[in-house]
Amino acid sequence: MTAPRTGQPPVSSVAEALDTIAAVLPIGRRDKLAELLTDQDVETLRHLVNAGMGGNTLRALTSDLGYLKAWALVATGEPLPWPAPEALLLKFVAQHLWDPQKRATDPDHGMPADVDDNLRAQGFLKSTGPHAPATVRRRLANWSTLTKWRGLDGAFTSPALKSAIRLAVRAVPRKRRRKSAKAVTGDVLAKLLATCATNSLRDLRDRAILMVAFASSGRRRSEVAGLRTEQLTVEVSVAGEDEIPLASLAIHLGRTKNSGASQDEVAYLTGRPVDALNAWLEAAKIDGGSVFRAIDRWAMFRAGRLIRRRPTISSSDAWQRLG
Repeated sequence: MTAPRTGQPPVSSVAEALDTIAAVLPIGRRDKLAELLTDQDVETLRHLVNAGMGGNTLRALTSDLGYLKAWALVATGEPLPWPAPEALLLKFVAQHLWDPQKRATDPDHGMPADVDDNLRAQGFLKSTGPHAPATVRRRLANWSTLTKWRGLDGAFTSPALKSAIRLAVRAVPRKRRRKSAKAVTGDVLAKLLATCATNSLRDLRDRAILMVAFASSGRRRSEVAGLRTEQLTVEVSVAGEDEIPLASLAIHLGRTKNSGASQDEVAYLTGRPVDALNAWLEAAKIDGGSVFRAIDRWAMFRAGRLIRRRPTISSSDAWQRLG
């Protein structure tokens, strides 16, 4: 464990201050954060709470700040400096994006064992192996944000740092893993569609939402809910079985998490999903603006959340998985 530092405010006073923003702090981490955060850190977090920053965003930022402070103290023996020098940023990348195969033959590669053991004992490090590139980028981004809030400039845009991250990611390719343990599979989707069997506006809409979402490679809920008619382009029909032409449609999604910053992503629909979408658009008389709209009890459009749990669903938790 690390020894207490001089110049830090009393842990009890910081803990009391953290109580005022406890609703957005990582659960069970208050006491550990109180040992690491300064008065200035707490005041920054309190300001963000009062300014209306989203709870999830602030929780991630607070958690990352606590980790960065713990790592800097263990790895360098000194408190986290503001602004952080470029060498410290590169050290952070080197200790978090490393090659497990190289580590097997070179114990000094990556995060030193004593640093790993210390962070693990404090509860800041749980997973084994190198960090995910997305985690490293997020922590660097939050580090940069916190630096700017202090009115300081950092080296976060330096070519050396960008190159180090890029080369580290290329050197250790990671397989894309299934994110959800409760993914909606074909049988669950069939049960959901079975609850949208009538020609009511609500059923037509929900059937179109489901078929568009899953036929277009599993779109995010935000992408489906925010879909607009301007993003839809009619494509040339595709020949199906027995050469029967199937309607085809392109959805222009713009830049997404998977497409990168340099290109737009396009998803294509063919056959039944297109028919379901056209049936909804025609029944709802939608020729512009938002594609999917909330419907009130009088079958009138209103603003509101589009995807909800259907009370007649065959699989009780399937619709809940969608939102």
